[in-house]
Amino acid sequence: MAWRDSRRSRARLLLFMASIVLGIAALVGINSFGDNLARSINEQARELLGADLVLDANQPFAKELEPTLQALGEARTQEISFASLAEFRPGRGVRLVQVRARDGGFFYGDWQTEPQNAAQRFAQPSAAPGALVDDVLLAQFGAKIGDSVQVGQITLPIVGRVLKTPGQSGFSSAVAPTVFIPASLVANTGLVQRGSRVQYKRSYRFAPGTDVAAVIKPLEARLDKADIDTDTVAERQRQIGRSFADLTRYLSLVAFVALLLGCVGVASAVNLYVREKLAAVAVLRCLGASGRQALLIYLLQTAGLGLVGAVLGAALGAAVQGLLPRVLGDFLPVTIAVSVSWPAVLMGLVTGLLMAVLFALLPLLSIRRVSPLRVLRAAFEDDTAAPDPLRALVISAIGLFILGFAYNQTRDWKLTLGFGAGLLAAFAALAGLGRLLMALVRRFFPAGWGYAWRQGLANLYRPQNQTLTLITSIGLGTFLLATLFLTQALLLGRVQLASQGSQANLVLFDIQSEQLSGVEGLLRAQRLPVLLQVPIVTMRLTSINGRSTTALKKDTANGIPPWVLTREYRVTYRDSLNASEKLLEGTAPSRKPDGTPLISVEASYLQRAKLKLGDTLEFNVQGSPLRTIVGGTREVDRSRVQPSFLVLFPAGVLEQAPQFHVLLTRTDSTAALAAVQQALVRQFPNVSAIDLDLILQTLDDIVGKISFVIRFMAGFSILTGLLVLSSSVVISRYQRVRESVLLRTLGASRAQILRITLIEYGLLGLMASLAGILLAVLAAWALAFWVFEVGFGAAVLPLLGLAALVTVLTAGIGLFNSRDVLRRSPLEVLRSEG
Repeated sequence: MAWRDSRRSRARLLLFMASIVLGIAALVGINSFGDNLARSINEQARELLGADLVLDANQPFAKELEPTLQALGEARTQEISFASLAEFRPGRGVRLVQVRARDGGFFYGDWQTEPQNAAQRFAQPSAAPGALVDDVLLAQFGAKIGDSVQVGQITLPIVGRVLKTPGQSGFSSAVAPTVFIPASLVANTGLVQRGSRVQYKRSYRFAPGTDVAAVIKPLEARLDKADIDTDTVAERQRQIGRSFADLTRYLSLVAFVALLLGCVGVASAVNLYVREKLAAVAVLRCLGASGRQALLIYLLQTAGLGLVGAVLGAALGAAVQGLLPRVLGDFLPVTIAVSVSWPAVLMGLVTGLLMAVLFALLPLLSIRRVSPLRVLRAAFEDDTAAPDPLRALVISAIGLFILGFAYNQTRDWKLTLGFGAGLLAAFAALAGLGRLLMALVRRFFPAGWGYAWRQGLANLYRPQNQTLTLITSIGLGTFLLATLFLTQALLLGRVQLASQGSQANLVLFDIQSEQLSGVEGLLRAQRLPVLLQVPIVTMRLTSINGRSTTALKKDTANGIPPWVLTREYRVTYRDSLNASEKLLEGTAPSRKPDGTPLISVEASYLQRAKLKLGDTLEFNVQGSPLRTIVGGTREVDRSRVQPSFLVLFPAGVLEQAPQFHVLLTRTDSTAALAAVQQALVRQFPNVSAIDLDLILQTLDDIVGKISFVIRFMAGFSILTGLLVLSSSVVISRYQRVRESVLLRTLGASRAQILRITLIEYGLLGLMASLAGILLAVLAAWALAFWVFEVGFGAAVLPLLGLAALVTVLTAGIGLFNSRDVLRRSPLEVLRSEG
């Protein structure tokens, strides 16, 4: 019966299942991409690290450790890295780069250079000294192999361009382009001085099959004491895998929203479909079929179509996933081998089928209660007036399924409940708006308006109207796109403060104390202001309330994030807060009568580090222990262009410690920027400069690429909403045909019916888009206030443009699907529909 009864309705229902196809395609595509990425990371983890073990420190390795370190592994290399200005000659320009001084290549992975043998020649001690330069830098300055680059006090010929480095993505190359030089020349650069920020690395290769973690375990205590971090293949695999797993999980949630929109459309379509089938159900009941049998007939139809939609969506998703590595390629440190992920396909099939059945079951439940007497009466509501307890059970099952899926993606109950609550709030707000619109139009119906307006407005609340379905689906898709746009504007607007007014746009750092007056004189000679001068001291945390950081790292139950215990702290000292800081609790930095420093910490750091006022922190200030007490907390306005610090010391404590200084200035032209950078290279080669305008351009590019990916996913939601619209119009076409025939019989012209249709769907598109934009503005304001802590102002014109686009699309699709009613005679239409 299910098969036979579906013959005349398959085309209409299959069209509607296109929304399920899109949702499953997005879901399978993202999950397949995530599975392929995880597999690629597992397979290429050794290439990402470039070695079996890497030791990392911010000071030279202690001499007493050298015999032990020399005995590790079959082979070893060393690297010294630091930031510095590099000048490309002849006269091509200056830029801040990451200098990596190595005494050899990488043990694993491709170090791709041009010419191909440049990397091998670079690693040979007998080779003539030269520099390998990132392709990004050569392209930016129009330099070529054979030109020269000055790093500190040495000038080296460029012997090759670096196309790819193990573990380095295109994104990291753009942010921190690299110049490789031989390790033997580091001392000659004059850049490694007391207080310089330098990273020292040792890389090791072990025999195949060696348990590196077991080899390094007996040395952990000594390495921790010497502030040496370890990085193994397994650790790098976990770190990178966890980061990109989070990305794919959240993109999957966006895809899941598209699927939910399709399922809302399924419920609406089946509801209209059931209304058309009431007479057939009543006849079946008269012939002896039970309500349960009638329900199963139509449930089998929708389940079959749901399965077809899920299969088609899974196939499309498997094809779509091949596009994502191209979009995200610059952000990925690995090369992804694209293949079909059968677990992702299976999950998509099960998810699509269950969601289609659950949402279709809601309107289908009413079939059980259709009376055989329905063949003699027209009031459907007479059969379904009483509450149905099974309806609440199905709604509960839908809610549990959504929460279960969200938890499977996030593995965090707080995020799961937050996702569920946010989704429920958005659906409730849009559904509430739809019902409010119907009630207001019915209550305040403009009886004095023109004929087309009265009929178009009446269609918003007449039986089989599309108001609730379309406002919910189109509104939610608009909400996703508008939220993305506003959030992107928040991120960029926060950085663009650097280019406004008289704020600093050039930061000079790594200035040694004895160089401070000379650098200030250089800026005065260039007629540039010194807007701010800040001393910075580096240190590491060694204990909290008498418990060592080593013991705290092993005690995972304390809830302290690992970065709190292992990071290098850069602090400054002064006795007062500046204009960007606000005292929240306790006191400003000061000293107790016995000389113990009372430090001020940022409020968010206090919370994340599980600290409280009065706690004791002990720091290792480059070899000297220093005991401090948390004396106060403060709030920092990070929208200002100036250094900000988690920890602030009082004056009179750190003045004699090894330190460097940061100066902030402002240049009004690229010529002035180039002049000061060239002067710094000549007179103070160890001093580095950050061009904040260049950082802004880089960030703009990064955010643009990320937002493209999210827009791509949100586009699935919009397209799904438009399919819901298109299919809903087709499903309800019979009702619209009868109404149009009646109007044509009463004398309405084709032009009048066109205007009625345009008014109905234009109003629906306008209300849905405005509702989605309003929700997006509220969401973006909440993000600005609680997350980014910046002022919020919505860009009105782009949002109005989005509303106009959605309105035009909605009205256009409504007119397109009603074209048969407009161009054919009433009698012909009635015969074809009968």
